[in-house]
Amino acid sequence: MGSAKRESDINQLESLARKEIERLTKQKAIEFTYDQDEDHISFVRKSIQAVRIVGTELVLVNIFNEIGFNQIPEKLLRHLIISRLLYPGSKLRTIEYLSRHYQEHYPMSSVYRYLDKLNQGYKEQLQLISYQHTLKLFKGVLSAIFYDVSTLYFEASREDELRKLGFSKDGKPHCPQIVLGLLVTTGGYPLAFEMFEGNKYEGETLIPVLEHFKKRYNPGKLVVVADAGLLSKNNIEQLLSHGYEFILGARIKNETKQLKDQIISKKWASDTIHEFEKEERTKLIVSYSEKRARKDANNRDNGIKRLQKRIISGKLTKENINNRGYNKFLKIEGNATIRLDLGKINHDSKWDGLKGYITNASLNAKQVIEQYRQLWQIEKAFKISKTDLKVRPIYHRKASRIETHLLIAFCSYKLYKEFERQLSVKKTGLSPEKALDILKSIYGVKTTLPISNKTVEIVMANTIEQKELLAVFNIEF
Repeated sequence: MGSAKRESDINQLESLARKEIERLTKQKAIEFTYDQDEDHISFVRKSIQAVRIVGTELVLVNIFNEIGFNQIPEKLLRHLIISRLLYPGSKLRTIEYLSRHYQEHYPMSSVYRYLDKLNQGYKEQLQLISYQHTLKLFKGVLSAIFYDVSTLYFEASREDELRKLGFSKDGKPHCPQIVLGLLVTTGGYPLAFEMFEGNKYEGETLIPVLEHFKKRYNPGKLVVVADAGLLSKNNIEQLLSHGYEFILGARIKNETKQLKDQIISKKWASDTIHEFEKEERTKLIVSYSEKRARKDANNRDNGIKRLQKRIISGKLTKENINNRGYNKFLKIEGNATIRLDLGKINHDSKWDGLKGYITNASLNAKQVIEQYRQLWQIEKAFKISKTDLKVRPIYHRKASRIETHLLIAFCSYKLYKEFERQLSVKKTGLSPEKALDILKSIYGVKTTLPISNKTVEIVMANTIEQKELLAVFNIEF
């Protein structure tokens, strides 16, 4: 194997010899340890003061500051917003997370006091900071805003002035809830939120949210986009009287007979678009899609098959003859015989593939449809808030703390969107979720140097993906 005089070289040769013996004999050699190894292990143990996750902090704190949230100096705010993105849960779990991973210790009472401080002193400022940063991304001009409503439930047995039983979009009809209205931009950047009583009809939330937003920020002329759930005669009248341009999802089957006859009489082929004049300075735009037509037909066929099974089993009664869902295709013959109404089924098929939009916007039909299709961004915002940020269930009871909880989630979602944007601009090919997983695997080791006795933190980014991700954010280590 060789010869050596220095002890370190001799130890190295012995190690190589043992590996060669293992190879030749195909038997595991007895493990030996050396005093130098033991001394080194002992030194490392004594010199390391802490090991913690640093990757997320290195990147997200910079983005937090770029947005401008650091205008509010308290460190706890940063922890609450970033922790909601990284480790969402109750405030107790957040405190435990900060203590375990960042050696930051906060009594629960101080966190609750800070929530009250946020609500009283920083609620409007945080939303303004977020709005101003978003406005810069759009070069100072917002052409459209998108509005939708969701519900957030509480694990509580009693209602109060805010938390009430109502129509649940979470599938929790027996839990008290609040109604949450959210405004976002093209691309899904959050603009504003409002909370309402849990039994509030969603159609009644649109105008108050828009008026509050306009009063706060005076955004200028823009188009308001919302789905058919916000469509009502009263909302259209108020949108017109307040001078808004709007695009709302239409319920074309609920239009007047005259207008429905006009729609059905048109020739519809794939991607066909027709416009129809309506009253009150509005128009109805209707588009046709073969893909949508196949989906509509398939859904109806499946619904009819379920009805047929229930008819055969005798489980349907007179009470089932209503306009709910596919029950509208049922009829009674004689005294009690329930059958499918083939005439209604045939008539319903004439609407397959058609989608309507009511608007007064000064846009052409294709632009109207393109704007409306951006509504998926707000659906994504609610999905991320409810799943990734775990904004529900809510454990607070006081209205002010519930609002602060939503404020923190709002800021966390803004941070998420800016992180997503920068990942895209930097052409990383990574989703925010994948990038966060990588950052969570980057640790920092705080150690004492043997000569200078200084304490330093060494960033342990060893894999290619760790190094590349830090590099695109200009993080040196």
